Amino acid sequence: MTPPEYTAALAAPVFERDEGGDGFAAWFPGPLVRKLLLVAAVAVVLSGALAVWLVSRTVGQESMHRLVGQQNDEVELVARLLASKIEQSQKVLATVAEGITPEMLDSPSSLEWLLQQGLPAVRFFDAIQVARKDGHLSVNLRYGRLEKASGLDPAERDYLVRTLVGGKPLVSDLIGTAASDARVMFTMPLLRGEGRVIGAVAGVLRLQSQGLLPHSLALPARAESRLIVFTREGVILSHPNLERVLGDVRDEPGLGQAYARWRRAGQPLSGRGETQTLAGHVVSLAAVPMPQWVVARVSDSQEMLEPLHGAQRRAWWLAAAAIALVCLLAVAGIAWLARPLALLRQRARAVLETEGEGSFGELTPDDAPWPRCAGEVDDVVRVCTRLVERRRTQQRGSETVVRQLQAVLAHAPLGIALTRGDRIEVVSLQACRMLGHEPQELQGRDLQTLLAPQQGGEGAFGQVHAQFEAHGAFDGELPLRRKDGAVVWVHAQGRALHPGELARGTVWTLEDCTAEREARLQQTWEHTHDALTLLPNRAAFEQRLQVLLAERAGREGRGRPGDAGDDRGVLLFLDLDHLTVVNDVAGHDAGDDVLRHLARLIEAEVRQIGWAARLGGDEFAVVLPGIALARGVEVAEQLRVAVQAWEPSYHGRSFTLGVSIGLVALDAGPQDAAAVLYAADMACYDAKRAGRNRVAVRRVRDGVATDS
Repeated sequence: MTPPEYTAALAAPVFERDEGGDGFAAWFPGPLVRKLLLVAAVAVVLSGALAVWLVSRTVGQESMHRLVGQQNDEVELVARLLASKIEQSQKVLATVAEGITPEMLDSPSSLEWLLQQGLPAVRFFDAIQVARKDGHLSVNLRYGRLEKASGLDPAERDYLVRTLVGGKPLVSDLIGTAASDARVMFTMPLLRGEGRVIGAVAGVLRLQSQGLLPHSLALPARAESRLIVFTREGVILSHPNLERVLGDVRDEPGLGQAYARWRRAGQPLSGRGETQTLAGHVVSLAAVPMPQWVVARVSDSQEMLEPLHGAQRRAWWLAAAAIALVCLLAVAGIAWLARPLALLRQRARAVLETEGEGSFGELTPDDAPWPRCAGEVDDVVRVCTRLVERRRTQQRGSETVVRQLQAVLAHAPLGIALTRGDRIEVVSLQACRMLGHEPQELQGRDLQTLLAPQQGGEGAFGQVHAQFEAHGAFDGELPLRRKDGAVVWVHAQGRALHPGELARGTVWTLEDCTAEREARLQQTWEHTHDALTLLPNRAAFEQRLQVLLAERAGREGRGRPGDAGDDRGVLLFLDLDHLTVVNDVAGHDAGDDVLRHLARLIEAEVRQIGWAARLGGDEFAVVLPGIALARGVEVAEQLRVAVQAWEPSYHGRSFTLGVSIGLVALDAGPQDAAAVLYAADMACYDAKRAGRNRVAVRRVRDGVATDS
């Protein structure tokens, strides 16, 4: 029920109309909102910072775009220039080839005169060689002087042979190992008649000659930018620093990464420029297709844009000064306007501090009034005071619940405890009596310290965590140490408040089972119980079932009132499915643990309405006396669902199990325990044959099992 004072508080209006307002104030926002709007209008000035940033960013992008465009155009222009030089050299060599007749190839003196005096185009090259069809070198003219044929470089001879064989003009790769000796050879076949090759002429240009790559091509040298020409293999042909000529382009800052990326991409050589921005460098590349050279311009983007950055820094300083002034004005204005809110915050914190001290009945003393300010603050104050009243009501309700919980813990005949992270937070009076402690002595204590180590307490603590990890719960017996040092054995059941999160809380129930354990030490107990699951064994089960059937038959024979209708009871025969999978994958110890936990699960389900036993292996039996067949089917289905929902976990792997259940009704008339158990076994077989993990029902008539 809702208290009357709480109902009255809810009935009061939360927002009230401003007092003293006129028609204009009726639609205009409240006073605090108007003040905040005024401050917001002043704060618009702060958008200048965003404007400065946007302008600086746009200018920087435009400058970078222009730099990229200029570099791209430059490398394309240089690449075309080099391509035209290569083409010009080939044309000059073709002119020389046209002046050589077949007769001159057989007359070295005539050929020497022609090359030295008759053809001015020969002076374009640093060296000229002429070879006949048979590969014999007719003339080797170098720097205007005739040299022996044996002095021809093997690489140059190879290009002459390739031209004689292929009949096509060639441009060689770089020849020579020193910068001063590096050169490029141009070859041209001597053709006559129907394209028949009668010889070859070659012209050689030094790498740094005016006709190819003069050093002035890489000038002027600038610290922030370099123009470099290199081969496809990465050998530098032209560089502002002469010491880097014939070096490896991979060692060039900024260019090495771009070259490696280009080689990995496997792109063909093209005269079209391509620009990349890598690690603070702007790299532009364009190819010279015929000799397979690459022209590159590498610029340091930071140094290139340093003048722009300087102007941007000055603009930012000016903008920062203006923004700082605006911030000071805004802070001062907001501080003045928000003073009522600050007072409200202080008052709310005082309320929270009072709540923490547990004296909620004195949250609003007369000497600590709430702040007053027409408009939104007053509305918030009214809401806060109403929440305080509601909290008082909830506090009184919580105190009532706590008292009720304390009464339950004080009078419950079962030991109850709540742990969080293995530490006890709440404990019932019965649990305290069981252990001989006062409640305050157990609260905050580590659960592990209560286990009796001299009787396997440390092993039991590991068993607890192992069962929680495997089954998500614990159900077993633990040795606990009393305050006087004695050991008491308890049947403990633990469940996590939040599945899979033990640290957030675990609820325990404790029952003294010392007497039961003492009974197990008797020799008669071993003959009637299963040592693994602690359930009665098959012999004890059959004996008890036979006694039940005989007593009921005797009552009916004497005409005494007994079980009537369908409420004579049922027998369940359970066979665990897929246990062999657990044994094969996780080991037989895990299989035994599954059987132990299954026994506890069955006991928990039927403890109040029947009794269970282990028949052997993975087979169990349950007798539910005095219940109807329909109710027995419900209990069997509950057992099946519980086993299916239980997913044990071993060695990091989860297993899905099932149970096949055969059910027979304990009908009227004399019945033999073996016949009833056989009928239930056959019903279980029916369940397995129908697909496992299901319930099958049969009846026993005159000792013979029949389908229901």
